[in-house]
Amino acid sequence: MTNLMIVDDEKMIRQGLKVMIEREYPALYSISMAGNGAEALEQYRQQRQDVIITDIRMPIMDGITLLERLSAEAGPGEAPAVIILSGHDDFEYAKSAIRYRVKDYLLKPIRREELFEILERIAREEADRESSSHKQKQEAEGYRRELRAARLRGLLMQQEAEVSAAQQEELAGLAVPFTIGVLSYYHSDGVRMKAGDVQGLLEQLIGPLEQKFTEILTDGDGKLVLVGSGESFLELARKAEAKELKRLLLGISSESRSAEQFRTGYLEACRALQYTFLSPQASFVDYSDIQAGRLSFPTPEEELRKLLNMLGTGREKEIKALLGVIFQTEHLLNLDLAYLENVGRSINERVLDEVFRVHGEASVEVLKLYRLVGNLHNFRHFHDYYRALEHLLLSVNDYIIGIKSAHTEHADMEEALAYIEANYTRPLNMAMVSNYVSLNYSYFSEAFKAYTGESFVLYLKKVRIRHAKELLADNRVKLAGVSEAVGFENSKQFARVFRELEGISPGEFRAKLLMGRYPGQAEDKES
Repeated sequence: MTNLMIVDDEKMIRQGLKVMIEREYPALYSISMAGNGAEALEQYRQQRQDVIITDIRMPIMDGITLLERLSAEAGPGEAPAVIILSGHDDFEYAKSAIRYRVKDYLLKPIRREELFEILERIAREEADRESSSHKQKQEAEGYRRELRAARLRGLLMQQEAEVSAAQQEELAGLAVPFTIGVLSYYHSDGVRMKAGDVQGLLEQLIGPLEQKFTEILTDGDGKLVLVGSGESFLELARKAEAKELKRLLLGISSESRSAEQFRTGYLEACRALQYTFLSPQASFVDYSDIQAGRLSFPTPEEELRKLLNMLGTGREKEIKALLGVIFQTEHLLNLDLAYLENVGRSINERVLDEVFRVHGEASVEVLKLYRLVGNLHNFRHFHDYYRALEHLLLSVNDYIIGIKSAHTEHADMEEALAYIEANYTRPLNMAMVSNYVSLNYSYFSEAFKAYTGESFVLYLKKVRIRHAKELLADNRVKLAGVSEAVGFENSKQFARVFRELEGISPGEFRAKLLMGRYPGQAEDKES
């Protein structure tokens, strides 16, 4: 409600204005009245007024003197809005009062419309002023919160133990004892929700987080971090379970009783959050629940060696069974997470890295999967990681088998080419060569073309023509003799194949050789 004072030495005017305003704005103004400036000043000192409507000419203390006193006594931003009442004779005098921040003036007799217009304008200006002031306060408070959050976030992420003076100042403002929670939410496609969206989800669940938690931060990894009481986190967990928010994950620290434990509490909450990795049912994990009774085992050196040896043997069932032994999957829910992390690193370093060191890089798809599987915390649950790792190992198994097959095929083709080179003078065909290297006829045909880039028939032709060109260099050997010597059935076939591959006849080829050997002579005794 707005406090409004009417100051006039005429009682009828005071009463008339009061009735007029209350009738137009019921329950909006709390109205008091005074008969002169001195009386008004005394009342103002007892209760500050938001709006003062005052006459100019009054006994004891006139309106201008009242304005001077109010201006002197009111603090910055506290001066009331003043409306001057004046007659025509006081008009110029009233205007001079503007220097005292008078909002407006009314000539007597007072018109209702003018009075109400001025009052409404004052109300709008006051509302705008309050809105602006509120906005400035909000902006200042928002900046302070952001600065505080940035300092605390820096403390969460820094590795060194030393705390800056600014961070110590923020820590001093922490209410103790406190508990820290770190939260993540995963969509159905495995993509993690942004921290701001997680906050919005929680506020739909339990209302404004500022009312439940003392600090709301985002860490360097983009996860939402809350600081509050253990009871607040229990309430959050209960409501999330009631709404069956299975994809919302929460790691809760133990209770900290000093501000210096802030970073330690954060690390505890992060570790507790990681333990949700063990089971799809483990959505909320308290750090105190993972401290005792966790199973751990020595690094399975022998099993890792066997796994490396099995890759490339095609023994898929045995590889799968051995992987389960290595990860101790029968004890999964009770395992120390550090054991799984150690085994994951060991498989990367002692098995997969060794495979690629020996055999070279695999396909792009296999290497992409390897980079993903390289960190088990890239996965929402252990089962997702385990399936991806199993798929990777079977892919690597096929990759090694393919490499071995390629080496074997390479040796077979080298043997086939050597056989052709030794027997090209005979009536040779592909069936004879494939039988020689003990390969299926059709498979040999495809493999031979893949290895040499040519069909068997064309390759054999080129071998024979290559040797024929060597014989043609000797002018003493007749063309028919050359044809027979390199395995052609007759001279006609030889000439046709030679022209097909070289573009000229055997005789023309010999003539060119002789011209090069004996410049100026073009004798061709064979023609």
